[in-house]
Amino acid sequence: MDLSLDLYIGAIIAGLLLGGFYTAVTIGISISFGILNIVNIAHPAFIILGSYVTYILNARLGVDPVLAGLIILPAFYFLGGAIYQVYFLSFERRGDESLRSLAFFFGLLFIIEVALILVFGVDYRYVSAPYIGPAAHLGVVDLPLRMLVPCAISLVMAVGLQLFLSHSFLGRAIMAVSQDQLALRLMAVDPIRIKRIAFSISIATAGLAGAFLIIIQPVEPSIGREYIGRVFAICVLGGMGSLSGTVLAAMLLGVVEGLTVTLIGPSWAPAIAFGFLLLTLAVRPSGIMGR
Repeated sequence: MDLSLDLYIGAIIAGLLLGGFYTAVTIGISISFGILNIVNIAHPAFIILGSYVTYILNARLGVDPVLAGLIILPAFYFLGGAIYQVYFLSFERRGDESLRSLAFFFGLLFIIEVALILVFGVDYRYVSAPYIGPAAHLGVVDLPLRMLVPCAISLVMAVGLQLFLSHSFLGRAIMAVSQDQLALRLMAVDPIRIKRIAFSISIATAGLAGAFLIIIQPVEPSIGREYIGRVFAICVLGGMGSLSGTVLAAMLLGVVEGLTVTLIGPSWAPAIAFGFLLLTLAVRPSGIMGR
Protein backbone atom coordinates (compact mmCIF):
# COMPACT_ATOMS: atom_id res chain seq x y z
CA MET A 1 0.00 0.00 0.00
CA ASP A 2 1.54 3.27 -1.11
CA LEU A 3 0.93 6.00 1.43
CA SER A 4 2.22 9.52 0.93
CA LEU A 5 4.10 11.55 3.53
CA ASP A 6 1.16 13.97 3.66
CA LEU A 7 -1.09 11.15 4.82
CA TYR A 8 1.30 10.22 7.62
CA ILE A 9 1.56 13.85 8.72
CA GLY A 10 -2.22 14.18 8.65
CA ALA A 11 -2.59 11.03 10.76
CA ILE A 12 -0.10 12.32 13.35
CA ILE A 13 -1.79 15.73 13.54
CA ALA A 14 -5.20 14.08 13.90
CA GLY A 15 -3.76 11.89 16.65
CA LEU A 16 -2.37 14.91 18.52
CA LEU A 17 -5.75 16.65 18.35
CA LEU A 18 -7.43 13.49 19.62
CA GLY A 19 -4.82 13.28 22.36
CA GLY A 20 -5.73 16.79 23.46
CA PHE A 21 -9.32 15.65 23.93
CA TYR A 22 -8.12 12.54 25.78
CA THR A 23 -6.28 14.90 28.13
CA ALA A 24 -9.55 16.56 29.15
CA VAL A 25 -11.26 13.18 29.54
CA THR A 26 -8.48 11.70 31.69
CA ILE A 27 -7.20 14.57 33.81
CA GLY A 28 -10.00 14.13 36.34
CA ILE A 29 -9.14 10.44 36.73
CA SER A 30 -5.50 11.43 37.20
CA ILE A 31 -6.65 13.42 40.23
CA SER A 32 -9.24 11.05 41.72
CA PHE A 33 -7.47 7.76 40.96
CA GLY A 34 -3.85 8.82 40.57
CA ILE A 35 -3.69 11.14 43.59
CA LEU A 36 -6.63 10.24 45.85
CA ASN A 37 -6.69 6.47 45.12
CA ILE A 38 -10.45 6.62 44.50
CA VAL A 39 -11.44 4.23 41.71
CA ASN A 40 -14.18 6.38 40.20
CA ILE A 41 -15.29 4.18 37.32
CA ALA A 42 -18.34 6.44 36.99
CA HIS A 43 -16.11 9.24 35.68
CA PRO A 44 -17.15 8.67 32.02
CA ALA A 45 -20.80 8.87 33.09
CA PHE A 46 -20.21 12.37 34.44
CA ILE A 47 -18.59 13.23 31.10
CA ILE A 48 -21.77 12.15 29.29
CA LEU A 49 -23.85 14.05 31.83
CA GLY A 50 -21.80 17.14 30.97
CA SER A 51 -22.49 16.50 27.29
CA TYR A 52 -26.24 16.44 27.85
CA VAL A 53 -26.27 19.55 30.03
CA THR A 54 -24.27 21.29 27.28
CA TYR A 55 -26.79 20.03 24.74
CA ILE A 56 -29.69 21.51 26.75
CA LEU A 57 -27.99 24.89 27.08
CA ASN A 58 -27.12 24.93 23.39
CA ALA A 59 -30.42 23.65 22.00
CA ARG A 60 -32.76 25.63 24.23
CA LEU A 61 -30.82 28.79 25.03
CA GLY A 62 -28.39 28.97 22.12
CA VAL A 63 -25.33 29.00 24.40
CA ASP A 64 -22.02 28.22 22.71
CA PRO A 65 -20.90 24.68 23.70
CA VAL A 66 -17.51 25.81 25.06
CA LEU A 67 -19.17 28.59 27.07
CA ALA A 68 -21.75 26.07 28.29
CA GLY A 69 -18.93 23.82 29.48
CA LEU A 70 -17.48 26.70 31.48
CA ILE A 71 -20.90 27.63 32.88
CA ILE A 72 -21.52 24.14 34.25
CA LEU A 73 -18.12 23.90 35.97
CA PRO A 74 -19.39 25.22 39.37
CA ALA A 75 -22.41 22.89 39.30
CA PHE A 76 -20.25 19.85 38.62
CA TYR A 77 -17.75 21.00 41.26
CA PHE A 78 -20.45 21.02 43.95
CA LEU A 79 -21.87 17.75 42.63
CA GLY A 80 -18.44 16.19 43.07
CA GLY A 81 -18.22 17.52 46.62
CA ALA A 82 -21.61 15.99 47.49
CA ILE A 83 -20.64 12.62 45.97
CA TYR A 84 -17.34 12.56 47.87
CA GLN A 85 -19.15 13.33 51.13
CA VAL A 86 -21.43 10.31 50.59
CA TYR A 87 -18.40 8.20 49.63
CA PHE A 88 -16.50 9.28 52.75
CA LEU A 89 -19.36 8.72 55.19
CA SER A 90 -20.36 5.39 53.66
CA PHE A 91 -17.00 3.82 52.84
CA GLU A 92 -13.77 5.71 53.50
CA ARG A 93 -14.49 6.50 57.16
CA ARG A 94 -15.25 2.83 57.76
CA GLY A 95 -12.24 1.58 55.82
CA ASP A 96 -14.37 -0.02 53.07
CA GLU A 97 -12.80 1.76 50.09
CA SER A 98 -12.21 -1.41 48.04
CA LEU A 99 -15.02 -3.58 46.67
CA ARG A 100 -17.94 -1.79 48.28
CA SER A 101 -16.86 1.62 47.02
CA LEU A 102 -16.35 0.09 43.57
CA ALA A 103 -19.96 -1.09 43.67
CA PHE A 104 -20.98 2.45 44.72
CA PHE A 105 -19.39 4.00 41.63
CA PHE A 106 -20.77 1.21 39.42
CA GLY A 107 -24.19 2.12 40.77
CA LEU A 108 -23.63 5.80 39.99
CA LEU A 109 -22.58 4.86 36.46
CA PHE A 110 -25.79 2.98 35.77
CA ILE A 111 -28.05 5.46 37.58
CA ILE A 112 -26.76 8.32 35.42
CA GLU A 113 -26.98 6.24 32.23
CA VAL A 114 -30.53 5.00 32.93
CA ALA A 115 -31.68 8.49 33.96
CA LEU A 116 -30.37 9.95 30.70
CA ILE A 117 -32.09 7.18 28.71
CA LEU A 118 -35.41 7.83 30.47
CA VAL A 119 -35.20 11.58 29.86
CA PHE A 120 -33.60 11.76 26.40
CA GLY A 121 -34.03 8.28 24.94
CA VAL A 122 -31.32 6.48 22.98
CA ASP A 123 -31.18 8.87 20.04
CA TYR A 124 -27.92 10.67 19.34
CA ARG A 125 -27.81 14.33 20.34
CA TYR A 126 -25.54 17.00 18.93
CA VAL A 127 -24.82 20.70 19.29
CA SER A 128 -24.31 23.50 16.79
CA ALA A 129 -21.51 26.06 16.76
CA PRO A 130 -19.65 28.04 14.08
CA TYR A 131 -16.45 26.02 14.57
CA ILE A 132 -17.93 22.52 14.29
CA GLY A 133 -17.95 22.31 10.49
CA PRO A 134 -14.98 24.39 9.20
CA ALA A 135 -11.30 23.47 9.25
CA ALA A 136 -8.10 25.49 9.46
CA HIS A 137 -5.55 24.82 6.72
CA LEU A 138 -1.89 24.38 7.62
CA GLY A 139 -0.07 23.63 4.41
CA VAL A 140 -1.34 20.28 3.18
CA VAL A 141 -2.92 19.47 6.54
CA ASP A 142 -6.50 20.29 7.47
CA LEU A 143 -7.18 20.99 11.16
CA PRO A 144 -10.88 20.46 11.96
CA LEU A 145 -11.90 23.22 14.35
CA ARG A 146 -14.23 20.81 16.18
CA MET A 147 -11.06 18.98 17.27
CA LEU A 148 -8.69 21.95 17.46
CA VAL A 149 -10.82 24.04 19.83
CA PRO A 150 -11.31 21.28 22.47
CA CYS A 151 -7.63 20.30 22.15
CA ALA A 152 -6.40 23.85 22.78
CA ILE A 153 -8.69 24.45 25.76
CA SER A 154 -7.85 21.01 27.21
CA LEU A 155 -4.14 21.80 27.15
CA VAL A 156 -4.75 25.20 28.76
CA MET A 157 -6.78 23.46 31.48
CA ALA A 158 -4.00 20.91 32.04
CA VAL A 159 -1.35 23.63 32.33
CA GLY A 160 -3.55 25.62 34.72
CA LEU A 161 -4.15 22.60 36.95
CA GLN A 162 -0.45 21.72 36.94
CA LEU A 163 0.45 25.26 38.01
CA PHE A 164 -2.25 25.16 40.68
CA LEU A 165 -1.01 21.84 42.10
CA SER A 166 2.64 22.87 41.97
CA HIS A 167 2.60 26.47 43.17
CA SER A 168 -0.36 26.92 45.54
CA PHE A 169 -0.62 25.75 49.15
CA LEU A 170 -3.95 24.05 48.43
CA GLY A 171 -2.49 22.33 45.37
CA ARG A 172 0.51 21.02 47.29
CA ALA A 173 -1.85 19.81 50.01
CA ILE A 174 -3.80 17.86 47.38
CA MET A 175 -0.57 16.25 46.14
CA ALA A 176 0.37 15.32 49.72
CA VAL A 177 -2.99 14.12 51.00
CA SER A 178 -2.56 10.50 49.87
CA GLN A 179 1.03 10.34 51.15
CA ASP A 180 1.02 11.78 54.68
CA GLN A 181 -2.29 12.84 56.20
CA LEU A 182 -0.73 13.14 59.66
CA ALA A 183 1.67 15.81 58.39
CA LEU A 184 -1.27 17.74 56.97
CA ARG A 185 -3.09 17.58 60.32
CA LEU A 186 0.03 18.88 62.07
CA MET A 187 -0.16 21.85 59.69
CA ALA A 188 -3.80 22.43 60.74
CA VAL A 189 -5.11 21.18 57.39
CA ASP A 190 -8.15 18.88 57.27
CA PRO A 191 -7.29 15.97 54.91
CA ILE A 192 -10.97 15.21 54.32
CA ARG A 193 -11.63 18.77 53.18
CA ILE A 194 -8.62 18.58 50.85
CA LYS A 195 -9.84 15.30 49.37
CA ARG A 196 -13.32 16.74 48.88
CA ILE A 197 -11.90 19.72 47.02
CA ALA A 198 -9.69 17.49 44.84
CA PHE A 199 -12.54 15.13 43.99
CA SER A 200 -14.78 18.09 43.20
CA ILE A 201 -12.16 19.38 40.77
CA SER A 202 -12.01 15.97 39.08
CA ILE A 203 -15.79 15.94 38.52
CA ALA A 204 -15.72 19.55 37.30
CA THR A 205 -13.16 18.60 34.64
CA ALA A 206 -15.45 15.74 33.61
CA GLY A 207 -18.27 18.20 32.97
CA LEU A 208 -16.04 20.33 30.76
CA ALA A 209 -14.78 17.23 28.94
CA GLY A 210 -18.42 16.35 28.26
CA ALA A 211 -18.88 19.68 26.50
CA PHE A 212 -15.84 18.88 24.35
CA LEU A 213 -17.15 15.39 23.56
CA ILE A 214 -20.46 16.60 22.16
CA ILE A 215 -18.59 19.18 20.08
CA ILE A 216 -16.48 16.41 18.54
CA GLN A 217 -19.25 13.85 17.98
CA PRO A 218 -22.95 13.22 18.69
CA VAL A 219 -23.58 11.41 21.96
CA GLU A 220 -26.05 8.95 23.43
CA PRO A 221 -26.27 7.80 27.07
CA SER A 222 -24.22 4.58 26.83
CA ILE A 223 -21.31 6.01 24.86
CA GLY A 224 -19.41 6.72 28.08
CA ARG A 225 -18.65 3.00 28.49
CA GLU A 226 -16.19 3.28 25.62
CA TYR A 227 -13.98 5.52 27.74
CA ILE A 228 -13.86 3.53 31.00
CA GLY A 229 -10.84 1.44 30.03
CA ARG A 230 -9.21 4.22 28.05
CA VAL A 231 -9.14 6.84 30.84
CA PHE A 232 -7.60 4.45 33.37
CA ALA A 233 -5.13 3.21 30.77
CA ILE A 234 -3.93 6.74 30.02
CA CYS A 235 -3.69 7.54 33.73
CA VAL A 236 -1.54 4.47 34.43
CA LEU A 237 0.52 4.95 31.27
CA GLY A 238 1.37 8.55 32.19
CA GLY A 239 2.27 7.70 35.78
CA MET A 240 -0.05 7.75 38.78
CA GLY A 241 -0.78 11.30 39.88
CA SER A 242 1.35 12.97 37.19
CA LEU A 243 -0.66 15.49 35.20
CA SER A 244 2.21 16.13 32.80
CA GLY A 245 2.51 12.37 32.34
CA THR A 246 -1.23 12.20 31.65
CA VAL A 247 -0.92 14.81 28.90
CA LEU A 248 2.04 12.99 27.33
CA ALA A 249 0.31 9.60 27.53
CA ALA A 250 -2.90 11.03 26.04
CA MET A 251 -0.95 12.50 23.12
CA LEU A 252 0.96 9.26 22.51
CA LEU A 253 -2.21 7.16 22.63
CA GLY A 254 -3.93 9.60 20.28
CA VAL A 255 -1.07 9.41 17.77
CA VAL A 256 -1.02 5.60 17.97
CA GLU A 257 -4.76 5.48 17.30
CA GLY A 258 -4.46 8.04 14.48
CA LEU A 259 -1.74 6.06 12.72
CA THR A 260 -3.60 2.79 13.26
CA VAL A 261 -6.79 4.18 11.71
CA THR A 262 -4.82 5.39 8.69
CA LEU A 263 -2.57 2.37 8.16
CA ILE A 264 -4.74 -0.56 9.24
CA GLY A 265 -8.30 0.51 9.96
CA PRO A 266 -10.45 1.95 12.76
CA SER A 267 -11.48 -1.45 14.12
CA TRP A 268 -7.86 -2.14 15.09
CA ALA A 269 -7.32 1.14 16.96
CA PRO A 270 -8.36 -0.02 20.49
CA ALA A 271 -6.33 -3.25 20.26
CA ILE A 272 -3.18 -1.51 19.02
CA ALA A 273 -3.55 1.28 21.60
CA PHE A 274 -3.85 -1.13 24.52
CA GLY A 275 -1.01 -3.22 23.09
CA PHE A 276 1.10 -0.06 23.16
CA LEU A 277 0.05 0.45 26.79
CA LEU A 278 1.14 -3.07 27.80
CA LEU A 279 4.44 -2.76 25.95
CA THR A 280 5.22 0.58 27.61
CA LEU A 281 4.36 -0.71 31.09
CA ALA A 282 6.54 -3.79 30.50
CA VAL A 283 9.49 -1.47 29.89
CA ARG A 284 8.53 1.12 32.52
CA PRO A 285 6.05 -0.32 35.07
CA SER A 286 5.63 3.00 36.91
CA GLY A 287 4.45 4.77 33.74
CA ILE A 288 6.10 7.31 31.50
CA MET A 289 6.59 9.94 34.22
CA GLY A 290 5.92 7.81 37.29
CA ARG A 291 8.32 7.68 40.18
